[in-house]
Amino acid sequence: MGVCRLLAAILGLVLATGSAGADELADFHAAIEQAASHNRVAIAYLRTENVDLAAFELDGLRQAWSAFTARFSKSPPAGLRDNPLFVTTLVDVPVRVVAASMMINMGRPDLARDSLLAIRNELSTLRRTSHIEVLADCVLDANTAMDALIVYHDNPPDWAQPGVDREVAAKADAYAGALQRCDSMAPAPVRASREFRRLVDGALASLALVPKAIEAHDNDLLQRLLIELRSFDNLIAFRFG
Repeated sequence: MGVCRLLAAILGLVLATGSAGADELADFHAAIEQAASHNRVAIAYLRTENVDLAAFELDGLRQAWSAFTARFSKSPPAGLRDNPLFVTTLVDVPVRVVAASMMINMGRPDLARDSLLAIRNELSTLRRTSHIEVLADCVLDANTAMDALIVYHDNPPDWAQPGVDREVAAKADAYAGALQRCDSMAPAPVRASREFRRLVDGALASLALVPKAIEAHDNDLLQRLLIELRSFDNLIAFRFG
């Protein structure tokens, strides 16, 4: 009986520790999201050159990152504790926020946006090098796939060139695959939400028409679809990236 009680106690300790670790990581993700939400809204405002609202979001980003640093700088979750990028990220984020503010004051919202996009990439790299992935990381991949596809907006395909059909189809398929992966990994409440379904399903519906444009070599249809897709892509990044 003594051995059984000891084993039960050890099992209870392991389960409690695992639960604590999971809770700690969830708190970490929530704190990151507080900062990231301000960052992506500021990026969106800078894309439209609405610098006053972007500056307001930067203030929110500073405060959220300060709270994050106070909570986790000395005690990061176990999965990130030994990641050398953790300390680098702690320092880099406020520096990039200051740089973005300076660029806004200098009338360069494009450079301010670049600084904030670097924060988004840095946070994703931090997670991934710790073998952690969240929906925002998948959305970043989807945005990258869309960047590869949108090149045909300003440079329509020359259908007479060998292999162009396959090239356009491959890029559209890559974007569809990224969106489907994001759909599968989204938390259940997000996946079921009306906003998420409207954006992801809308983008996939537009992508489903790309083969028709390719088959007909219809650049007008392709251009309309690319405009729709970029709009969906921007909104997915704004809300979930």
